[in-house]
Amino acid sequence: MLKTSSMSTSLNTRPVFRLIPEFKERIWGIDDLSGWFSDAGNDRIGEAWFTSGENKTSLGPSLGELLRESPTWLGTGCNRERPGLCPLLVKLLFTSSRLSVQVHPKDDYAQQHHQSLGKTEAWFVIKADPGAEVALGFKEAISAERFRDSARSGEIETLLDWRPVNAGDTIFVPAGTVHAIGAGLTICEVQQNSDITYRLYDYGRPRELHLEHGSAVSDLGPYLHHSDRRELDAGRALLVESGYFRMEHLRQRNNRFTLPGGLPHYCLLTSLSGEGTIAGERFVKGQVWMIPAGADSVELVSDDAEWLLSYAGTAPPMGIEIR
Repeated sequence: MLKTSSMSTSLNTRPVFRLIPEFKERIWGIDDLSGWFSDAGNDRIGEAWFTSGENKTSLGPSLGELLRESPTWLGTGCNRERPGLCPLLVKLLFTSSRLSVQVHPKDDYAQQHHQSLGKTEAWFVIKADPGAEVALGFKEAISAERFRDSARSGEIETLLDWRPVNAGDTIFVPAGTVHAIGAGLTICEVQQNSDITYRLYDYGRPRELHLEHGSAVSDLGPYLHHSDRRELDAGRALLVESGYFRMEHLRQRNNRFTLPGGLPHYCLLTSLSGEGTIAGERFVKGQVWMIPAGADSVELVSDDAEWLLSYAGTAPPMGIEIR
């Protein structure tokens, strides 16, 4: 329990607060994150997590502690079976080589085998080196037998549908999609809050594979999902609509955005570029801020900022003012 009177006052006011990144070392990560973070260290960092239960916050306690104390902060965006868990995990990914060929389970399989949420996700490409690419599904449908054989032999790498990507692209990756992320990319990933990944092929790296689980959940045909950007207003576009979350792109050019107060669900704001103020507090790129359900209206002020707005609502919020 959170016991200080000042914290209790803060919790009652539903303040906007910043989530402190938790850095994850990965063999495919990069050595220098100084362009994003001053405190990432010198390890090969591949991921910065923001909304796990362990992430510290600008209010002091971890996000898990805050949500256990005030589960209503999630509003209608909560998962009823896991009221103290933020259902969306926001990450920044930094790649110097290919990630493994992998797949994630849907909710029912993840619950049965891991007591976890499934893992549907979406990627927004922030930066892409020339020739950067991702793999999504297969070039053509394959049999379950060929799937297993190709994963063991490495042929699966050539059977996948590798596609070039550029900064500004959005890719929706439903659970069950066999996929891989290539080198030279900086990506903001919004996903169900699950860490269940079945590794199918890893280019000879000495890491565990998960072919039995992977075979049970993988779609063995071409990727058929597309994210169509829909302009909602000047500087505001809807990128992803799914049963788990929506993701919008906000662009500020010498203006102010005001997010309406009293929303029934929480919102997550990821700063992709620029600087300015949010609810009167200074922000810079690489930060993630949470707006609790039912919070007062929030003003974003900047000359040059870009944001991803993520939420578990059923429709884009009405009443966002742009001045």
